[in-house]
Formats: sequence, C-alpha cells, structure tokens
Amino acid sequence: MDYIEKVLEKLKEWARKLIEALLGPDVGPEPEPIPIPVNDPKHRR
Repeated sequence: MDYIEKVLEKLKEWARKLIEALLGPDVGPEPEPIPIPVNDPKHRR
C-alpha cells in the first residue's frame, strides 16, 4: 500500500507540473484586493 501511495503522489505532482506548464502558474482565479478604509480627513478638500 505504501508503494501505491508513493506512485499516486508522484502522478499528482507530474500532473500539477504539466498543468502549470500548459496553462501557466496561475490556474485559479486571481484573488480580489481587499479595500482598506482610510480615515485621514486632513488630506481631503
């Protein structure tokens, strides 16, 4: 069983590398930036 698990891990690693090579490193969607509220009234006019 240990041998099968090692083989499956290698296959997963190779598949991940193949997908990254074909599609690029960003397979998932880019995270949206979180807006940060700024409370600095002295610069507002």
